[in-house]
Amino acid sequence: MRQHATGISLVKAALFAGSALTLPCLSPGVAFAQDAPPPETSTATPPGADEATPEATAQDIIVTGYRKSLEAALSLKRQSISAVDAVVAEDMAKFPDQNLAESLQRIPGISIQKDGGEGRAITVRGLGAQFTRVRVNGLETIATSSDGASANRDRAFDFNVFASELFSSLVVHKTAEASLDEGSLGAVVDLNTGSPLSGKTGLTAVLNVQGSYNDLSKNVGPRIAGMLSWKNEAGTLGIALSGAYSHTDTLETGNNTVRWSQSYFNSVNGTPCFYSVPGATGGTPVRSGGSYRPSEACDAAATSFHPRIPRYGIVEHDRRRLGLTGSIQFEPTDRTKISIDGLYSSFKEERREQWLEVLARSNERGIDVVNPVYDSNGNMVSATLNNAYVRTESYLRKSQTEFYQVGATWDQDVTDKFRFTALGGMSQSNAKTPVETTIAYDSRNANGFSYDYSNMKSPTLTYGIDVTNPANFQLAEVRDRPSYTKNRFKTGQLRTEWDVVDGFQIKAGAVWRRYDFRTQLWQRDTVACSTNGRPDLILGTTTCSSTTYGLPVTSAISQLVNLGDAGQPNGTTSSWLVADIPAATDYTNLYERTAVEDLGSNRKVRETTSGGYLQFDVKGELLGLEYAGNAGIRYAHTNQRSTGYTAGIAGTVQRSYDDWLPSMNLALYPAHDVILRGAIAKVITRPSLGNLNPGGSVDGFNYRVTYGNPFLDPYRATNFDLSVEWYFAPQALFSVAAFVKKIESFPVSGTYVATLPQLGLDRSVLSPSSPAYINYDPNQEYVVSSQVNGSGASLKGIEVALQLPFTFLPGVFSHMGFQGNVTLIKSNADYTITGPAVSACTRNATTGACALTGVSQVYNSTLLGVSKRAWNATVYYDDGKFSIRGSVSYRGPFVDATSGTNNIFEGYGAYTSVDAAVRYKVTEWLELSVDGNNLTDAYRYRFTDTYANRNYENNHYGRTIQFGARAKF
Repeated sequence: MRQHATGISLVKAALFAGSALTLPCLSPGVAFAQDAPPPETSTATPPGADEATPEATAQDIIVTGYRKSLEAALSLKRQSISAVDAVVAEDMAKFPDQNLAESLQRIPGISIQKDGGEGRAITVRGLGAQFTRVRVNGLETIATSSDGASANRDRAFDFNVFASELFSSLVVHKTAEASLDEGSLGAVVDLNTGSPLSGKTGLTAVLNVQGSYNDLSKNVGPRIAGMLSWKNEAGTLGIALSGAYSHTDTLETGNNTVRWSQSYFNSVNGTPCFYSVPGATGGTPVRSGGSYRPSEACDAAATSFHPRIPRYGIVEHDRRRLGLTGSIQFEPTDRTKISIDGLYSSFKEERREQWLEVLARSNERGIDVVNPVYDSNGNMVSATLNNAYVRTESYLRKSQTEFYQVGATWDQDVTDKFRFTALGGMSQSNAKTPVETTIAYDSRNANGFSYDYSNMKSPTLTYGIDVTNPANFQLAEVRDRPSYTKNRFKTGQLRTEWDVVDGFQIKAGAVWRRYDFRTQLWQRDTVACSTNGRPDLILGTTTCSSTTYGLPVTSAISQLVNLGDAGQPNGTTSSWLVADIPAATDYTNLYERTAVEDLGSNRKVRETTSGGYLQFDVKGELLGLEYAGNAGIRYAHTNQRSTGYTAGIAGTVQRSYDDWLPSMNLALYPAHDVILRGAIAKVITRPSLGNLNPGGSVDGFNYRVTYGNPFLDPYRATNFDLSVEWYFAPQALFSVAAFVKKIESFPVSGTYVATLPQLGLDRSVLSPSSPAYINYDPNQEYVVSSQVNGSGASLKGIEVALQLPFTFLPGVFSHMGFQGNVTLIKSNADYTITGPAVSACTRNATTGACALTGVSQVYNSTLLGVSKRAWNATVYYDDGKFSIRGSVSYRGPFVDATSGTNNIFEGYGAYTSVDAAVRYKVTEWLELSVDGNNLTDAYRYRFTDTYANRNYENNHYGRTIQFGARAKF
């Protein structure tokens, strides 16, 4: 009889237990997770687990529905030696949440980042998405999309690409093992689809049909999922197919500033801030030239921070997902098992934005400020701006991500004591954006624009012109920026296990993996009038002048926008004119323009890794104390080949490095219901793909280079983990886990000295008129501004979790339960940031001219993406026929970038999400459901400058309700 499950088969066999297919630990009549037989790879049987506990003999509890999924996840956690958490489907095509990321946030230590109202990326124990490795059916992969405000062109995994119904379980490995793939400082996440041989004999079919309604967009979209699974009578052949389709159309409304900045204005309350410009005449505002004229009024305005692009707007997210999976499993004998798995996903999105704004950024020189009001944080919180640059923007992005993966696994028992697993496959994620178009209407000399940010989250914006009248605007700019990003993995692995003696096992394996990344961007950007006064569009003739800076705007190419509910105060302008993109692009012949490749944004990386591992697993008893553990070492050789562009010239840099990664996990069992765990491991995460770009710009006059750094070391860290778990009742757990991550290398902005050949460059990247070109010397050293290897950082935290079914209560209350956890994190890292200018007139040593010069210094903060506090809680009722649950998830504020424009850090405020789900089983085969997401319609607040808490954006997405029926045959 087969006595093990290795590799992908282990994960599927252990985890598909929660999918209503019969496994002993979940069959009716068996009540407790601790009564389950354990998986036999990287697991250990808790003492007393094979014996009936007092609770088991005292009552007969039939575990079904949502409670069943909690029990299966708890069973897996208890039986593992390393720190593992899981989310398991309670039945086929019935994942407990509508989004994979939102399910993961229920796990202690995990927070999510949302885009467009949906979970997109995760943070594990304070480390961002790029520090988490994701495997689909045992194969490492990356799925990227262009959803949200920007495309993902890094190592982060976008969970919104997949329909949740395609998966049976999510498993999070929080501590490292030698046999576990390297590349994560945070965690390794396994996404697993169905396993047909784990199902019942014969044919099983499931169909789930839902409608999805958003109360902000007022739209209803379909959500359909189905699954077919078949296993022959002999149990040697199984086939499973599943599919899921959904279409949602949601709105996002709110306000945005695109950061705050310091700048000189033309005048303040009538006081001129510049000496007159030679040759300037009255009429048209002067927007450049002249020398700054210091004064109390002008200095106060210049050194304060003002919103760069104050605006309100609407963002529409139209999303379509299609997912397909297939699995064939063949087990001709109890010693041989072969699995072939395939997964396809298509995620299409159309994102439409309409904004009404003032383009203060880079135009302050021509703006007259009236009645400015300043607060204690150095902000000009309200003012009236004359000669303002009013703009409306209409934006359209059409994107599609196609993901596919094919993998095969061969599990073989060579003898009763020796077995192997061979695993191989490939995956590819193509994120295409064929259309990313912006049409801008401008009114460049508008008077009477007023803003008031006394309430940072809900500013008042009013305009001194009729922004619904086409005659007040000119079509000034058109942009189109198509792009393409590809991630491809090829993997081959061999894993072996040798049961040397009872309680001692040796594992060894080898791996080869090739990862290819490429991103490309093109541009069709142009303005309606070029600087030489001629039209720069395929349009006929237009006479351009200082007052005619664009093309005529008509109602035929425009549409009226009504803001609706964006949290705006009374008096805010809430209707405006924007371009109708199909009509306006036809009017300007935008798509007839030749797209020019933006070489500075294009790059590619090929990363080939190879290596192996040796691991020893032990379990036994010492001085009456039962224990289980593993220890081993993993070797990884990384070869990187990076290509980027400098001055239009391609440069390629190749380097390699080696890592030896020891790890150890130990579990002690002082009592049948208590487990003590400890772990220590060396871990790595390879550098961010953007930082590896060997491209940039070269200044041959001052011998300076702004450049990526393909020689960055990986993030390296030592992780320490210690936890205690108390399984104090059937299906119950109280646990406390502490962790420390000592990050030894942490890339930061900095400078270093190098020659052009050392950077992979030559004379061709230099301007022919520069001294460096004329007197070219390959040994000439340049000061390079780039990301450099920093001194490191630290992170430590604690997780507390409680899972408690109320079986001790009488009557209907016994069907209730609670699941919750809290995570507290402290981290420290040093960042060099250019902060606010403290003087309006820092004199240039050569010219004596005034300048606003920010002060650069080192600031200490948390690691980027770290929330100091996060928690979630779920209360549920499940009697097998009717179930209801409510969940609350909280993530505390965090910084996610060092910011810019003299601000110090930027990030997001605290966010709380409230969700609920109701199920009613009409018959054994028919179930009705209603799910609600974001029931409080919470706003997401983003800030710039962690000290001043300036508004970056504040928006909301509305409530989403899913309702439908599920049939199983």
